[in-house]
Amino acid sequence: MGLTAAGAGEAGEALTRALVVRAQNGDAEAFGELLAAHYDRIYRTAWKWCGNRSDAEDVAQDVCVKLGSVIAQFDGRSAFSSWVFRITLNMVRDMQRAGKRRGRHVDAYAELAPDSQRAEQEDGLEHAALWAAVRRLPEQQRDAVLLVYAEEMSHAAAAEIMGIREATVSFHVHQARKTLRGLL
Repeated sequence: MGLTAAGAGEAGEALTRALVVRAQNGDAEAFGELLAAHYDRIYRTAWKWCGNRSDAEDVAQDVCVKLGSVIAQFDGRSAFSSWVFRITLNMVRDMQRAGKRRGRHVDAYAELAPDSQRAEQEDGLEHAALWAAVRRLPEQQRDAVLLVYAEEMSHAAAAEIMGIREATVSFHVHQARKTLRGLL
C-alpha cells in the first residue's frame, strides 16, 4: 500500500486518512508511508521559506520528528497535507526566530562559507532576487505570497493554513505586491 503523491485527489485523501488512523494507533509502517508521501513537499516548502539547503534539511527533519509526537492530535478537520504544511511553517518560523537570537555570527559565517546549493538554483537565477525579496517581507505577507505563488494554492487553501480569512490572504498578497515593487 503506497501513496505516490501527497494529496493525489479523493483516492489519495482516503488513503492518507487510513494511514493517519493506523499511525495514530501506533503502526510505524503507516507513519513511514505518511512521511514518505509528504517529505518532498515538506522539504521543498522549507527550502522556499529558508532559502538554503542546510536550513531546509533541518526544518524537514524537525517536522518529521514533530509529526511523530503530534500525529495523535490530528483530528481530521482539515486535510492532512494542510495540517503538515502548517507544522512546517511553524518550524520555519521557530528556526528563523532562533536565528535572529543567535545574532550576526551566522550571517558572517554564511558570507564566508555560502551554501553551494541555494534555493535560487532550483528556480533559476532570474527568480533569485524575487524570492530573496519575498523572504524579507513581513511574516503574514511572506507566508501569503509563498503559499499562493510558490505553492500554487488558492487563497482559500492559504487562508486555512494561515488560520485567517480568505479576504485577509488577498489583502496580504496585495500589500506584498506593493512592498515588492519598492524592494525590486
